[in-house]
Parts: sequence; structure tokens; C-alpha cells
Amino acid sequence: MNTLTKQAIQIDVDTVNVDIDLLHRAGPKTAIVFLHGFGSTKEDYADIMFWPAFDGHAVLAWDAPGFGLSKTSDPNRLNIPFLVSVAKQMLACFDIDRFHLIGHSMGGLTALLLAHELGDRVLSFTNIEGNVAPEDCFLSRQIITHFDENPDGFMQDFQDRNRVSPFFSHHLYAVALPLKVQSTSPRPIFESMVQLSDNAPLMAWFTNLPGATAFLHGDQNAGLTYLPKLRESGVEVVSIPHSGHFPMYANAPAMWAAIAANVTKGDGEENVDGDDIRRCVCCRWHNAPVHSR
Repeated sequence: MNTLTKQAIQIDVDTVNVDIDLLHRAGPKTAIVFLHGFGSTKEDYADIMFWPAFDGHAVLAWDAPGFGLSKTSDPNRLNIPFLVSVAKQMLACFDIDRFHLIGHSMGGLTALLLAHELGDRVLSFTNIEGNVAPEDCFLSRQIITHFDENPDGFMQDFQDRNRVSPFFSHHLYAVALPLKVQSTSPRPIFESMVQLSDNAPLMAWFTNLPGATAFLHGDQNAGLTYLPKLRESGVEVVSIPHSGHFPMYANAPAMWAAIAANVTKGDGEENVDGDDIRRCVCCRWHNAPVHSR
């Protein structure tokens, strides 16, 4: 019952034709919806089927248009609000009402806008280093600081810069970029991410969500200046050991444990503390993440 089904569908989003490649499964428990980051795909979350903590939950993950195997008829329309519209269409297609939401980086920003709009339909939101402040644009702001009119030239230089990054998993991230990102996607997506991070009240939207909220960050990014504000606002802040911006690559077991804890909280079940996570069946062979309030 835990197996994911791969499927391709076509949807219409604001008069734009979109081909979506997705993974899904049905289940009696509340659906869990995943939104991947820039340079990633739905497969970042396919291992959910191996984690007993999520048994019985319906699952939905897809490649955003312009990434992986998903395409759009008008790449110039790509931006974060467009990805929010795609997400709402996907929820409607699979008749998902209330759900748990997980988003990483670009997907975290998209998920934040979606959660802000849908309110209490989102039982829990696990934000994995999704943008909530201007300082989060360390990748996306390169569309300005390293501008190149040639999209292929920008992508090559972006890949090269990530190859020499001193942070966990950037080499792995870099080598897969040509396979996962269509060259027309970076400019409209990055420009939108920068605009929203600089001008929208993202922090207020995040800290005022009605569901269970958690912010996951790699321990290499423990210096993010807004982490104390998140804690003061009641957001569960989780540091993922031995990780940078990509905990799904550097320390997936700790990431999944943190997601499971927030999903459990969103379902209204008894929340587990750090010691319980260390003892739980699905996490017993690794060091649990460090939770802080």
C-alpha cells in the first residue's frame, strides 16, 4: 500500500497548458503534499514510502513546470504565483481538501503563499529553508549579481559556482542541474523569488499560519538571523545535523524524522519530543535532529 504511482497529466493554468509529471498514492489518512526546490524534482520525496511513520497517508508530489519532466506552453509565465496556481489545480485534480504541506527552498516559498491563501486547510506546514526573508536569496539573487542574457550561459556558470561551494551537497546538486532544470526557468523563477523575498510580508504570513509550523535548516545555516524570531513566534525550529541547504541529500533520515514530528502535531496527535524521536521505530538507527523552541 506504500508504493507510489507515477503518472502524467495535463492541466490548464490561467490559459497556459501545463504537462505535469507526478507521484501519488491513495490512503485513508490525511494527504501529504510536497513541493520541491529549484534544481530538484519530485523524486526528492519518493523515499516517503519506506518510512513507517507515514503509512496510510495519501501522498502527492510533482515536478513543477519547467523542472524535471513537467513542461509549460509559456515558460515566460513561470513565477511563484503561477506555481501556486498549479498547486491549487493539483489539489483540485486529486480532490484534496485538508492536507499536510512540505516545501523546500523555491517550493517552501510557493508553499508559504499557498498556505497563507488556504488557511486552515493546511494542517501542518514544514518549511525546509524556504524563503521568508531577503537573506534567503543566496541562490536566486544570482540572477541579478551574475546576470547573463544567455540562459544557457547563466545555467552553466550557476552550475560551476555550485560545484565549488563549501556547503554540504552542493556538488551533488550541481551535477544534476542540466537534467532537472529547463534553461528557460531560472530567470522568471529567480526574479519572482527575489521580488517576493524583498517586498512581501513573508515572515508575518509564516508566523501567523493556523496549522502546525516547523522550519528545518541545515546546521551549516544556523546563522540565519531570523531563527530567534521564528522560535519566539511559536514555530518549531529544527536544525538538521551535518547538512546545508539540501538536507534531503545530506541527512535524509533526520529530515524525515522532523517532517514526521510536524505531521503528527498537525494531525492533533500527541507530539513527540527529541527523546521520543530517537526511540521511534523509523528513526532508531540515526541521530535525531535537534529541536529548539
